[in-house]
Amino acid sequence: MKLRTLLAFTLGLAAFQASAAEPGAALIPNGNFEALTEATWPAGWAQPKGAAWLEEGGKHFVRLQAEKPGEMVMLFRQLTLPTPPPPALEFRLRIRYADIKPGTKSWFDGRVIAHFKSATGRTLKPEPATPAFHGSSTGWVDRAYVVKVPVGARTLELMPCLFQAARGTLDIARCEVATASTDQLPQPPPIVPSTTLVPEAGAKLPPELKVAGNQLQTMAGQTVWLQGLCVDSLEWSAAGEHLKESIPVAIEQWKANVIRLPVKDNFWFGRGPWQKKGDSGQAYRKIVDDVIAAAAARGAYVALDLHRFGAPMPEHVEFWHDAATRYKNHPAVLFELFNEPHSLSWKLWRDGGNITAPENQHADANAAENKEEPTGEVTTGMQALLDAVRATGARNAVIAGGLDWGYDLSGVAGDYALAERGGNGLIYSSHVYPWKNDWTGKVLAAARHYPVFIGEVGCPPDYKDFQFIPPGGRAPLEGWAQDMLGFIQQHKLHWTGFSFHPKCGPNAISDWNYTPTPYWGVYVKAALGGERFELKKRR
Repeated sequence: MKLRTLLAFTLGLAAFQASAAEPGAALIPNGNFEALTEATWPAGWAQPKGAAWLEEGGKHFVRLQAEKPGEMVMLFRQLTLPTPPPPALEFRLRIRYADIKPGTKSWFDGRVIAHFKSATGRTLKPEPATPAFHGSSTGWVDRAYVVKVPVGARTLELMPCLFQAARGTLDIARCEVATASTDQLPQPPPIVPSTTLVPEAGAKLPPELKVAGNQLQTMAGQTVWLQGLCVDSLEWSAAGEHLKESIPVAIEQWKANVIRLPVKDNFWFGRGPWQKKGDSGQAYRKIVDDVIAAAAARGAYVALDLHRFGAPMPEHVEFWHDAATRYKNHPAVLFELFNEPHSLSWKLWRDGGNITAPENQHADANAAENKEEPTGEVTTGMQALLDAVRATGARNAVIAGGLDWGYDLSGVAGDYALAERGGNGLIYSSHVYPWKNDWTGKVLAAARHYPVFIGEVGCPPDYKDFQFIPPGGRAPLEGWAQDMLGFIQQHKLHWTGFSFHPKCGPNAISDWNYTPTPYWGVYVKAALGGERFELKKRR
């Protein structure tokens, strides 16, 4: 490389870094591939196998071409974001593609992948859009799009690639990233507000529930014990999976009298991936309506679970205002405010505040159980979610999950219970797995004063799929399922076994024939059918 070219590139890099925080500042030097490290490859870009640097009309570009089907040919660039990071980034691409045929999966094609990473290297959400390319373009195509920078992002990984395509070429003449402002972000589809769902006249419905001390009762004073199954899929799929078949099987064959139904606020409002544009979540809401109708027609309840992690945010208040309006005073519906809060002080859990402030953070007793990060820095707190429900006039019983990924209810038993304002009462939720200890202090302490709903409980066959649990935190699995069910039965805790889906572990079923898994499902089905289990060892 000539000294003049190297010096110019080095000075240019310093200029990029110095001006990175300015609006519109480019963050990637040599995004047009013109500066060289040597005669055959652009500076700043590692050269992968299958890539060539070419010239056309006095301009340069990089061509990616796989030597054989299914190969990965990828340009990789990692950049450190300015401090503080900008609220948004603009991606600018100039692409040409020819004869790209997808590989063994529909997404094995030409695409531009990007990931935001935290200081510890964790991939953060929301992830940038992924432009994908099939077939052939008619010449060069310019693409520009703006993405939100998630809270805690420190680096961006950028990867234009042929992603295991069967064949084809991908030419890249420009690959740039620049800082952007919040007002440049694409606006979400407008919210189409829900109206209150009125059950069909003459429909068989379970009786409305209320809290009486630490019991659940009908309005006539009859005690009710909720026992059922967590029916998953609407938390990851806008269409759901096998819901029409699963609800009757869960209630009629497995004898569940409650279905826990996880849902996501982005799908609810038509803002999730793969949803039909312009639908505003109407199709998704109709699926939830149908599940509720199917359960209620069989005399069962539905715990509508907002399946989020970490800390409640303003968008979750927005969700509950709409969802509570839709199912206001429906006798079969309970509202579960937030799936698994974690890493918060008890005061922040209840009242809200800045989650980044050291005094507001809490080290959970158990390991991090997934990689989902908070979507903002200021949480509304759980009380705001409850207040949003009650503001609609909904008196439905409400379920609130504790800390430590929904397990720990010790603060509720202390000074941090939520304030109920005009409804049928509060139920507190705990999630219990074989890496959760101190059932007495974390669960029973609250059960003395409130109804407790074990909304998730399950036992895997081994820890192969649960490597995030350190060896020292893994309870022996032999006898755990029987002891846990014995514990639930001894104290008449409400519960839904996790999970009534063969690919969401710990699994209660092994296939879509609803075959109970031998390590967990057989015990769940037996308990729902009335079999008693002896508690031999409390963890």
